[in-house]
Amino acid sequence: MLSAIINAKIILGDRILEDHVVIFDQSIKDVVHKNESGKYENCHIVDAKGAYLSSGFIDLHIHGSGGADTMDASPDALKTISDTVLQTGTTSFLATTMTMSKGDIVNALVNIRDNAKLVSGALILGVHMEGPFINSAQCGAQDAEFIQKPSMEIIDEFASYIKMITLAPEVAGGMKFVEKINIKYPHIILSIGHSNASYEEAQDGFEAGISHATHLGNAMSGFHHRLPGVLGAVLDSHITCDIIADGIHTHQASLRIFWEQKKDKLILITDAMRAGCMKCGAYNLGGQAVNVSEGKATLADGRLAGSVLKMNDALANMIKFTDMTLVEVIYSVTVAPAKKLGIKKGAIEVGYDADMVLFDEKLDILTTIVGGKIKYTKG
Repeated sequence: MLSAIINAKIILGDRILEDHVVIFDQSIKDVVHKNESGKYENCHIVDAKGAYLSSGFIDLHIHGSGGADTMDASPDALKTISDTVLQTGTTSFLATTMTMSKGDIVNALVNIRDNAKLVSGALILGVHMEGPFINSAQCGAQDAEFIQKPSMEIIDEFASYIKMITLAPEVAGGMKFVEKINIKYPHIILSIGHSNASYEEAQDGFEAGISHATHLGNAMSGFHHRLPGVLGAVLDSHITCDIIADGIHTHQASLRIFWEQKKDKLILITDAMRAGCMKCGAYNLGGQAVNVSEGKATLADGRLAGSVLKMNDALANMIKFTDMTLVEVIYSVTVAPAKKLGIKKGAIEVGYDADMVLFDEKLDILTTIVGGKIKYTKG
């Protein structure tokens, strides 16, 4: 049976549409004016009661949530993450791995391969490998002990599941690895991150096939007017990038600068770890102890260790800290990541997957719909 959402302010890629009805089952079937009641009179009606309706949020970088982590390598962990992020408006995500031992990474990849389709909440679109092919000088919360030289071994075995790899092109063998991936597996997004590359090395990486940058400004060589570094190279390019808009990882002024420079190339992520949507306290990330206090996750030495950011809070922060409009922030978590992944999600258009979210003026999530089915309703 078809369903129809009425009385919603529908956020499209470039505007907000009112007085219209969205008709759907697993996909969007039609968007009609409310006066065309004959087209939806036999549908199951979902009354938005004036709330905003957008396509579901897509998170390209999330390690965990609800007490679970991708590196737990268990079906229950994936299920917990999938179910938990629904309350943040996220309807699909890339399960993100860490720089750990080869065995740990393989176990996580096997688990995703075997169990990703069994989750019942937000969809797992594939894997984002954050490391282990990174630079120890910019390892951040990644464990430098497990950094590896770029190799095709793991990639060849799991290539159909891997959608993104964060790497440092300047490390030994890095550039050849980029070139090999770009030729053999063009569907894999190569992202510069945890990199100490010079401006020139980064630009060479872009030419070779790197098309994205991971958590811009974090774990990368910074900008100096004589040495622009990775940050300068990204801002001086047409590649896409993502940011952690929690006001902790990136200063408010930097958020404004990044937005003004990148515009529709800017994608919001959470980089959330297992403490996402949980209380403050002691956790772990990649085998390392993490303390979460006042919305900040840190290792014992004070280094930031992922985030506890919720996707809807990231949107609210960008509206608060920059001049982004509601339409623009929604674009950054729907249209932009969907285009990057090359999937038919991220838009309320005929033929697109019926992943949608209803939220109020404060960006509090009211209802989350995945594949045409209501998966979360605010209690």
